[in-house]
Amino acid sequence: MLWVPAVVLLLGVLVTGTLAWVSHDQYRRNEQRLLGLRVRDAGALLTAALPDIQSELASAAELADATNGNVRKFTRFVAPYVGTGPGKQFVSVSLWRLADPERGPVAVTGAEPKLGSAISEASAFFARAAASAKLGVIGLLRPPGLRLGYAFATPGVTGGFVAYGESQLPADRRSAIGGTSAFAGLDYALYLGSDQRFRDLLITSQVRLPLPGPTDSVTVPFGNSALTLVMSSRVSLAGSLPQRLPWIIGIVGTLLAVGASAGARRLTERRRFAEDLASRLEVSSSENRRLYAEQRSIAQTLQHALLPDALPQVPGVQTSAQYRAGARGVEIGGDWYDVIDLGDGGLLLVVGDVSGRGLPAATTMATLRYAIHAYAAQGDPPTRILTKLSDLVSVADNHQLATVLCAVVDIERRTISITSAGHLPPLVISGGVGEYVELKAGLPVGVETGTSYTSTTISVPPGATFLAFTDGLVEHRDDLEQGLSRLRDAATCDDTGLPELVSRLMEELSYDPSPDDSVILGLRWTS
Repeated sequence: MLWVPAVVLLLGVLVTGTLAWVSHDQYRRNEQRLLGLRVRDAGALLTAALPDIQSELASAAELADATNGNVRKFTRFVAPYVGTGPGKQFVSVSLWRLADPERGPVAVTGAEPKLGSAISEASAFFARAAASAKLGVIGLLRPPGLRLGYAFATPGVTGGFVAYGESQLPADRRSAIGGTSAFAGLDYALYLGSDQRFRDLLITSQVRLPLPGPTDSVTVPFGNSALTLVMSSRVSLAGSLPQRLPWIIGIVGTLLAVGASAGARRLTERRRFAEDLASRLEVSSSENRRLYAEQRSIAQTLQHALLPDALPQVPGVQTSAQYRAGARGVEIGGDWYDVIDLGDGGLLLVVGDVSGRGLPAATTMATLRYAIHAYAAQGDPPTRILTKLSDLVSVADNHQLATVLCAVVDIERRTISITSAGHLPPLVISGGVGEYVELKAGLPVGVETGTSYTSTTISVPPGATFLAFTDGLVEHRDDLEQGLSRLRDAATCDDTGLPELVSRLMEELSYDPSPDDSVILGLRWTS
């Protein structure tokens, strides 16, 4: 009966080989799927970088159009974004006349633009950027000095200006991923456009291309062009156990196949063991998906990056503000606040709320915020600022609108001139009594172009407190009237410092988890 052990051994080898192949195939598919998740996460980070670049150049172009190319104002506006240190977007920002780029740049901040040495190429590039109404992107990838160029011209402005910036790329196009990065252990290559050609290569972690091993790629829109990211892994993304499992199954299965009666029993045990391991792999895969989803919390980091780092400190008044993100996923919201020092004892307080969520809302919010800075820099009053903003956003075109409250504060006279584009009225507190300011609110920004707005001016006594806020603070659980009443009662029940008051109101009135973003901005006279 020698054939019995032979048949048992043959069946054992066949079953073992099959299990090892299935385990290896499952491991390979799981690795490819995990790599694909990493690539899509990295692509989302690339897409998230576009609003900052576009907002800065769009604001610079709008400022140039509004001031008829005033070089001093343009240079002062773009200077904080130019340099080689941390947080600097560009090594060069220049201003060009869209109708006559052959005459070269009107103004240059930072290094000389590399595109300036190819005027015909610059003319064609600026024309394409103006026609597309998107951020223009061009690769200046001929040595020496590899750069990536961006251009933005205000849509619908004939004979206006184009703001053009350049970012420096490594001379050898190489930059390794840091060991502490969420993408450590991965190799990558980033191309401009949808083709993976060396002449379009922007940056890579490898000396030689193509990348070794299995790869995955994603192409994401980037202005009027696109970026193609290719990645491969040097390590096992699922862990060492799934990688070694085929060998474990093969060795153990072969040992189990040796013998007669014990072979079948041990093969069954190994099969159960393999099923248990497969279940653990699925649990591990689910955990990996959860961890990858948590990485998308970078959207909240981007949200805070679009808000002011610090509020101006002006003698005679104290300011304080807080922002709290809502709990509807991890998409970026559109609530914001700002305090602009107008000089001569004047402040411009701004609170706004863009409809919708995600990158479109963040892009619109950043555009409105920087546009307000530009219009305030040229001396426009809030009524004029809101009218100009109504030309930047259109609910008919991009299904977005925004409510905005602008308040000009005269510190010495203790007067506030308030203008509302569909926003909730602010609360003024004095002597333990709080009253909402009666306003004539205009249409929200984006409902129709050329909307006119009316300001309401009030005087306040010494030590008065002014509070502006977004609807997320007052309407998510109560109806609006009850929410406003709760805010007034909470704000007048205790006489504390302004930062403590703002913090307490955010804690007491924002439910956890709150379905909407909340912003509160306060100002108090100290004398």
